Amino acid sequence: MKKFWKEILILTIQLFLFYIVPLFAGPTDIMGLVVLLIVGTFILSIIISSISKEKVKYFYPLVVSILFIPSIFIYYNETALIHIVWYFVDSLIGLVMGTIIYKLTNK
Repeated sequence: MKKFWKEILILTIQLFLFYIVPLFAGPTDIMGLVVLLIVGTFILSIIISSISKEKVKYFYPLVVSILFIPSIFIYYNETALIHIVWYFVDSLIGLVMGTIIYKLTNK
């Protein structure tokens, strides 16, 4: 468990983005919130890929997609189910970019 503290910290921040940030958004701020969540997920996936040396980081896109599912039924409606795909693709692209950054900086 101690070996995965970086990954757990990043996932905790991701949970904060999915479950705490929407509490402060008004009904008219929903599109800005979606953009904020997508950009936040992208940045967190770059960070986890850049700082983690563990193979578990490659499960990050799948975990993010699964973590988003309960927030759909808490804050949004069923039409937001498509965002699961966007978060998966977004975090996958960020993971690839972070891996490239890690390889370039640690030559």
